[in-house]
Amino acid sequence: MDAATGSVLNKSGSGGSDRSEEGGSRGIFEYFGWVYHLGVNSIGHEYCHLRFLFIKGKYVSMYKRDPHDNPAIKPIRQGVVGPTLMVEELGRRKVNNGDLYVLRFYNRLDETKKGEIACASAGEARGWMEAFDQAKQQAEHELSRGGCAREKLYMEAEINLEGHRPRVRRYAHGLRKLIRIGQGPETLLRQSSKLAARPDGFERDDGDAVEAHQWKCVLTLSGIRIFEDVSDHKNGKGVLAKSVGVVEATADTVFEVLLNTEQQKRYEWDMLMCDLELVDSYDGHYDVVYGTYDSKFLSRWHPKQDFVFSRQWFRGQDGTYTILQFPAIHKKKPQRSGYRRAKINPSTWEIRNLNTPIASNSPRCLVTHTLEMHSESWRQWKKNKCLKFQKSISYALLCQVAGLKEFIAANPALHHENATTIVQSKLSDASISSTEFEDEVQDEFYDAITADSSTSDEESDDDDEKHDLKESRVKLKNISWAITTLALKRTAAPDLSEELDPLVTPITIPSDLHGSLHKGKDDNDTNCWASPSGKGFMIRGKNYLKDSSKVVGGDPLLRLVAVDWFTIDKTADRIALHPRCLVQSEAGKKLPFILVVNLQVPAKPNYSLVLYYAADRPINKNSLLARFVDGSDVFRDSRFKLIPSIVEGYWMVKRAVGTKACLLGKAVTCKYFKQDNFLEIDVDIGSSSVARRVIGLVLGYVTSLVVDLAILIEAKEEAELPEYILGTVRLNRLKPESAVPLEV
Repeated sequence: MDAATGSVLNKSGSGGSDRSEEGGSRGIFEYFGWVYHLGVNSIGHEYCHLRFLFIKGKYVSMYKRDPHDNPAIKPIRQGVVGPTLMVEELGRRKVNNGDLYVLRFYNRLDETKKGEIACASAGEARGWMEAFDQAKQQAEHELSRGGCAREKLYMEAEINLEGHRPRVRRYAHGLRKLIRIGQGPETLLRQSSKLAARPDGFERDDGDAVEAHQWKCVLTLSGIRIFEDVSDHKNGKGVLAKSVGVVEATADTVFEVLLNTEQQKRYEWDMLMCDLELVDSYDGHYDVVYGTYDSKFLSRWHPKQDFVFSRQWFRGQDGTYTILQFPAIHKKKPQRSGYRRAKINPSTWEIRNLNTPIASNSPRCLVTHTLEMHSESWRQWKKNKCLKFQKSISYALLCQVAGLKEFIAANPALHHENATTIVQSKLSDASISSTEFEDEVQDEFYDAITADSSTSDEESDDDDEKHDLKESRVKLKNISWAITTLALKRTAAPDLSEELDPLVTPITIPSDLHGSLHKGKDDNDTNCWASPSGKGFMIRGKNYLKDSSKVVGGDPLLRLVAVDWFTIDKTADRIALHPRCLVQSEAGKKLPFILVVNLQVPAKPNYSLVLYYAADRPINKNSLLARFVDGSDVFRDSRFKLIPSIVEGYWMVKRAVGTKACLLGKAVTCKYFKQDNFLEIDVDIGSSSVARRVIGLVLGYVTSLVVDLAILIEAKEEAELPEYILGTVRLNRLKPESAVPLEV
């Protein structure tokens, strides 16, 4: 199969072709290509087999060879992508001297149905995740139709990648066929694939939120801009600065270049770090690296310096990569004779795809490198343009973006990903609507805001003015300051009277309801909770389906009446049934409706943060809230949304958590329990390795953090707009030791 250059198009071209179902004018979604199937065979040996995976609609088949070249070949595994299938990105794993990106599949209701595949690159893994999500939406749509389609879906066998296939050989062949001596797995490792461009010209909805930082450009250098945080907020021990540049490549490509420690490649763009060595790798999203600095950035008193730092990375639901770098120590790398051990600057990398004009095949991404540095040398340089600073390690770190940009510009092969996967991105009549799918993927700009303003570091396209109204709307979505400025001038004003029964007289919610965590008396109170307004969050406006505009949120529909902060040995579901729970109190039983959100925090010991939101009237049976409360778990997973915001705290934690809306049912396992006058949502944060890493970082700084959360039901149809916020909570400097033990 020839490798395609650039995006795989939905029309005939290199590496792709236009196929449709016979007898129909429209095709169905297809995605196929080569992957590695990982697992353990019947005699306990690990295997890594090259397989051809084919997704068509909601059906998945696995072959030994390409069925397009071998029409008579039968699949060795096949099944449907059921609505309960979960796909988790496990990060990078070393397989036969090569790095692969692993995806884990499992059924949240049946643990026996699971398995793993591995991809050549981060971009290819992203493409397969999007393809499986599309297949899952097909299954969800058929499930929602009911009747024969629903019964047929339940009768069909779900894909199972782990169980032994029929007539499986009793002995493993080993991995020699997949290895080129000294090169790791075969050439697929050096190829990648991605989801095709949508036929309607869909482009990404990226942009910056208005955040607590206020960035001011202080220097432009070699095609990059250098910013300083000039806000009054305390971001750490020194000055916070960042360098920003546009790189002519995909975010996936830049991410892999950054993580690569190979000396030959690193020497071509990194003028600061000489030799990098991967010391240890953990769960696919975390490793430890040892390195040395180039001598030209060192003093004559310390001509040799080395360092050890840890890297944590993850990819958000919008495709943005975040890499967190911290100074570290490791027993494999003790103090080296003749070298002075340096403490590396804490820093973050953020890599975000930018919109590409429809007529162009050249991908672009925005690369931001943020770091903390000593304030004295920075201020001296700003005041006197001191040449001494330009020979410092901090300055060299800021210039890494420029080196990265020039390296990729000088290597045309990195501008476009080589595609081994052919993608058909079409939707049949039985498929979910294109508008709904677009909403799933497109809702990607930052949704949490604060009262401060900031300088945007987004790039806009000058050519957009030449396009029609549709492209003009795309351009508007890309300019974060334009969105935010318009949004701040207006607030969401949904008719909340339609969500609760307007014919019932509201009751007075008792003010003496309480949980184990007390309500804050004022902003200076600690280890407490409060209920902020929705003005700190951006939600979908009335015209969102037309122009993707968002507005500032209004007051929450439900009132936060209590918060429990429990410590628990094992993760506990259905906590509302516990005798100590507010729901089981006499006052709780008299409330018309209570939404219980149980955030299960993995740690040692485990914690549960339980939020209780009450309504003063019964739910309107014709409302979106009623559809959510009485709907299927599939519907709830596709709609339950959370927006986080670190109002105060260490800047590294802010970068890790972000301020983007997250569909929790697609990120982690959520379980729903409805009974009497309440609905409980149990959110298993530990079900995702990425979420475990982020929450681990948060817990390390939680006593100094002020965290705002908003929960809402995502609006996808015209009648559901504008969105409204179900409830909010502010957690002010929680103390883990204050959690109350709960026996279950």
